[in-house]
Amino acid sequence: MNYLAIDTSGKNLTVIICKDGKLSVLYDAECGVNHSVELMPKVEELALKAEFDFSRADFFAAVVGAGSFTGIRIGVATVKALCFAFGKPCLSITSFDTLAYNENGKVLAVIDAKHNGFYVCGYQDNKVILPPAYIMRDNLEEICGEYKMVAIAPIDGFNVKSVSVAEGLIKAIECKKGEITVDIEALTPLYVRKSQAEEGR
Repeated sequence: MNYLAIDTSGKNLTVIICKDGKLSVLYDAECGVNHSVELMPKVEELALKAEFDFSRADFFAAVVGAGSFTGIRIGVATVKALCFAFGKPCLSITSFDTLAYNENGKVLAVIDAKHNGFYVCGYQDNKVILPPAYIMRDNLEEICGEYKMVAIAPIDGFNVKSVSVAEGLIKAIECKKGEITVDIEALTPLYVRKSQAEEGR
């Protein structure tokens, strides 16, 4: 299997290349708001290191959200452009998948949206049982006892397991290969709530 996958949905940047089943991973934990500057140089750096031929990819994958509105748009647009340029299918992976696929059982993937707000999605053995939602801390306290909580980093006041989004992305791709599609318009950002600018209108 040959693919390129990118995650620009948070302050981290993840680029994964699989060439003939061999994985190469580039992870920048503090990319911040520099995805538009850092993404393609990092992709090219890893592709050169892995001797990866984009034209031989079986598909390209992007993490579509939830998370940073700008980061998500950058990642989705980049993968769409690669799919179009090389005539390849695509695969959508959610930010929740990159967290939840690290664990089995009943899992709550939690993304800190700041200001006491959280993006959450519940899973039972890698199947979504609680659709993506935006909730406040009080609501999270009400439901957290039902799940094993996973996140990219600790969350004050909660028993949360920190997991690797890079490893979760790899596992999610392996499990969701059946969702690969030639319809690149299916690669759509997952916005769980409106941006601050939209909410202020």
